Amino acid sequence: MSALAAVTHTGVLTARQLRAFRRMPVFLAMNVVQPRICLLLFGQLFKSVVDIPGFGGGTDYLVFLTQGIVMMMALFGSAWAGTSYIQEMDRGVMDRFLASPTSRGAMIVATVLYQAVLTVLQTLVVLGVAWLAGARFDGGWRGIAVLLLAAVLLTFVFAAFSNGMALLAKAQTALIAISQIIAFPLMFLSSAIMDTALSPAWVGGVARFNPFEWAVVAGRGAMQAAPDWGTVWGQLGILAALAVAMTWLAARAFRIYQWALQPGACGLPGAPRCPAVRNRCPDRCPAAADMWTGSVFAAVNM
Repeated sequence: MSALAAVTHTGVLTARQLRAFRRMPVFLAMNVVQPRICLLLFGQLFKSVVDIPGFGGGTDYLVFLTQGIVMMMALFGSAWAGTSYIQEMDRGVMDRFLASPTSRGAMIVATVLYQAVLTVLQTLVVLGVAWLAGARFDGGWRGIAVLLLAAVLLTFVFAAFSNGMALLAKAQTALIAISQIIAFPLMFLSSAIMDTALSPAWVGGVARFNPFEWAVVAGRGAMQAAPDWGTVWGQLGILAALAVAMTWLAARAFRIYQWALQPGACGLPGAPRCPAVRNRCPDRCPAAADMWTGSVFAAVNM
């Protein structure tokens, strides 16, 4: 497929999801109200931590928290992106797309772009509420632009991951369980709501390998009066590379999904071999996704 066709497919599919979003006023209202609640609730709950000796986040906790809330909204919103895929599977829409010449990469990128639009909307709401509450940021418009870029890259990473897991899991409950198991530890093993200098040393060590922390550090660093641009762009570069890798892997997951839909041909001469085992299946080919993630789903559903 040509690059022009892939771009066209991406634009059409992204517009389709945006139209669906516009037709749901309640969902739009929740995306505007939820950031306000989180920012004001956490801001009041932990505002006294700035008085703890060793806190290195400045003297205004609301300023420190704002970038963390932005990334929390991006993380939790994108981690649920795959639920739309499962709804389309249940309704038969996914099979129709796959029977057409629609670009598989465009299907992933369109969902990711749609989630990125929601992230930008929520980020602007958070910044507006923080400003009205008295927070002032030294980074100016350049810092805000980099903060938006960090949030969008984080959205790309976890929206692509969620889409890939949806294609493997094919079940709403399994996807939700996996998203929660991953999102909450990533949030708490970071400096989003608490300076890691006040946490146990192992938390800071783990945070260095946490993609969520990379986005928080980049966004928070860009909003300072004298940003360390080397650190900021370094974190953004790693996030961008991870986003590309996750998008590629999610697009590859379509092959496993389509293979799992094929009629079972095991036991017949020339039957295809199951990709996870050496021998042919005794009666029918189980879904490769079930074999690959069966232990995870069994654990989270116990």
